[in-house]
Amino acid sequence: QVQLVESGGGVVQSGGSLRLSCAASGRTFSRSAMGWFRQAPGKPREFVAKISASGGGTGYADSVKDRFTISRDNAKNMVFLQMNSLKLDDTAVYYCAGGPWDYLSSGRANYWGQGTQVTVSS
Repeated sequence: QVQLVESGGGVVQSGGSLRLSCAASGRTFSRSAMGWFRQAPGKPREFVAKISASGGGTGYADSVKDRFTISRDNAKNMVFLQMNSLKLDDTAVYYCAGGPWDYLSSGRANYWGQGTQVTVSS
């Protein structure tokens, strides 16, 4: 079993940047694809980005492509989400999750973190 703890959220002005981190515990982390999701108030949770177990493959939602970058450090059991050119619409609670690569984009993860709030202000 893997436990996930996100950090790095906060308030940032439109156009600014933030880097989210996800610390994982558990021996299966390095064998699991990982992803980031977000949920804005009154909206369903949506896929943001995913990365393969080795880190060699990534995938992004169209809304964040070319602005966000997902990465991982398997030696440190960490996953990151670098967010640049932030927009008001990026305001949401961001969740780290892990599971099979083929299912992550649809939100089918085996384990989830508790989330971290990102607020983009004008």
